[in-house]
Amino acid sequence: MIRTLTLAALVTALTAPATFAQGQQSQQQQQSRQQRQSSRQAADAAPVSDQLFAAAAAIGGLTEVTVSQLGVQRATDPELKKFSQQMVADHTRMNSELTQLASKRQMALPATIDPKSQFCAQSLAGLSGEKFDRCYAKAQLVIHMDSVAMFEAEAERGQDPEVKALAAKSLPHIKHHLAMIKPIAERYEKEHPSTEGAAPSPASASDSGAASGKSER
Repeated sequence: MIRTLTLAALVTALTAPATFAQGQQSQQQQQSRQQRQSSRQAADAAPVSDQLFAAAAAIGGLTEVTVSQLGVQRATDPELKKFSQQMVADHTRMNSELTQLASKRQMALPATIDPKSQFCAQSLAGLSGEKFDRCYAKAQLVIHMDSVAMFEAEAERGQDPEVKALAAKSLPHIKHHLAMIKPIAERYEKEHPSTEGAAPSPASASDSGAASGKSER
């Protein structure tokens, strides 16, 4: 009996440090996970610049009106033409609201679209028929995905209460626009899964130009 108790005590003495070490390691891992989660949450909650948002939203709004006007003129798909008309009306109104608030808050806004957007519009303007419809739908999908992300960031982490409120007010409309264009763009992608005929990006245009220059030499 005494020997049995002695063996049990010995086993307990030998396994206790290992059990303690495992518990300590588990606790350290849990603390490490909590610290990483806290760091991610802090990064997600970091404020964004209201001035940068206003400038980006102004360019995005001007781009949307410019591209949508092409849709009104050139789209052959009735759904796209109707969508384009609504985009011109909605984004003209939202652009006006942003301009008024920026003037009140003394924020300077760009008066023209950026080169990337100019190139996109120019590329689309050179297309017609079904090819225009396909590329235009894809461009509108990308534009609205970017806009939703931008307006969400300002609505959640903006610092100026009025600018933040404007983003929150506009966000449901932009999400609705995205919900409208997504199935149209997906339909064209299913019918023509290749990227042939898509409006080229500035980078791809420069690459193709460089390649043609090499072949000529």
